[in-house]
Amino acid sequence: MAELLSNSFPATPTGTRFWAVDKILLTYLAFTTILILGWWSRVEDAGMLFAAHVVGVALVVFEVKRPNRTTWIFRNWYALPFVASCYKEMALLIPAVRQTDADQWLADLDFRLWSVHPTVWLERVQTPALTEFLQIVYTLFVPAVLLIPLLIWRKRRPEEFQYYAFLIALGYLASYVGYLIVPARGPRFLLRNLQHVPLQGMWLFQIMQSTLDRLESAHYDCFPSGHTELTIIAWWASRAISKRLFRVYFTYTPLIIFATVYLRYHYTVDVMAGILLAAILIWSAPALYRKLSREA
Repeated sequence: MAELLSNSFPATPTGTRFWAVDKILLTYLAFTTILILGWWSRVEDAGMLFAAHVVGVALVVFEVKRPNRTTWIFRNWYALPFVASCYKEMALLIPAVRQTDADQWLADLDFRLWSVHPTVWLERVQTPALTEFLQIVYTLFVPAVLLIPLLIWRKRRPEEFQYYAFLIALGYLASYVGYLIVPARGPRFLLRNLQHVPLQGMWLFQIMQSTLDRLESAHYDCFPSGHTELTIIAWWASRAISKRLFRVYFTYTPLIIFATVYLRYHYTVDVMAGILLAAILIWSAPALYRKLSREA
């Protein structure tokens, strides 16, 4: 990564106007700051979160209005760690703001659609080899999403990179708002007493699952399925890099969608919502990007 960034584009002036990605990230920060202030007594580490927001806003404004040697790299890349920190923050905000969950409602919707609970029904095709393989597929989600901007960056196509960074950030933040509106932990928790057979892998399954659990913490991150949404967006964007990569993502995308349900992370209605959200963003993001990129 260090070598990749050191081989960045020439020191091009970025100007002192806010980019589209800056505007959506700062808007999201304002929204979550209101949540922190409104539910201050309930939000764990509210003071620390508020201070982090102040520092984050100050840093973005400084880099935009006072261009320096770090500005080009910062402004192109900061959205990616930003959305990761917002994910962790939402794990603290949802329990404080909502104090309830929608798991039973989502499970009931699934049952009405299929007349079975999909995660329970899928036990009939469950094998250690398949479980191991699908857990690997699921664990590769973040690398699969980040590979696209890395390849675009290497090709020295800053306009495409900036649009994809905007689209990724928009996709992640939209899913976080969905988590807040429809908080749910997933069938792995709600339906565990209905499952007859535990998931068993071969070699790395337990390590991968427990590592993801530690990284994600106790989270209400089911609806919509961000794995589905962001992977579809990455698949769509991969066509601008090469036909071969597009075919790779064409194979990977349905696998991870299936993995989200097979591994009991998601209800099928989460997946449907993720597909719909991805389609809406792919269709609407270009116009939104152009509008937000205009000079004030």
